[in-house]
Amino acid sequence: MSEQQRLKYADLSPEAIGAMRGVEHYLNVGSGLSPVLLELVRLRASQMNGCEFCIGMHSHELAKHHEPESRVAAVAGWRESEAFTETERAALAWTEAVTNVQDGHVPDAALGAVREHFPDKEVVDLTVAIASIGAWNRIGVAFRPQWRGAKVRAAAATADVDEIPVNRSLSEDGERAVVGDDGGKVSVDEG
Repeated sequence: MSEQQRLKYADLSPEAIGAMRGVEHYLNVGSGLSPVLLELVRLRASQMNGCEFCIGMHSHELAKHHEPESRVAAVAGWRESEAFTETERAALAWTEAVTNVQDGHVPDAALGAVREHFPDKEVVDLTVAIASIGAWNRIGVAFRPQWRGAKVRAAAATADVDEIPVNRSLSEDGERAVVGDDGGKVSVDEG
């Protein structure tokens, strides 16, 4: 059973959502982290936080990067899978450590492990990516936007992503293509 979206958050607080989108834009174009790695991290954090919208979006983004469905499906059980590189495994472990902090701080050992695979600046950027998707996840679970992957694919197929402005109307039912929490990729904003 699909729940209705509670609030149109992007309409109600465009400045705040715009600032969050700015962070995502930096991560996607300025951090130097690979797009696939970022999407793996976003997907894993979204799974942990139970955000169905973000799980749909980031699974879709991985597919757009030609990641096999079997690898996308393996993200939740990455520790038991051989589908990930050592660097990806380090990023996924760091994602879990930074996301799962209800029992205390991130352990020193977790930081040491991720630093074996990433320079310090990338550790910071990776941590910002995890924090950012955590914020998006909380917005998603609080306001319950619905994932409309088919409409996203249709918009992407008919438009140049770089030319889609914020608030461009997709249909008469009020859904819009926007630069979303993915920092410049096409997404459907229900808010």
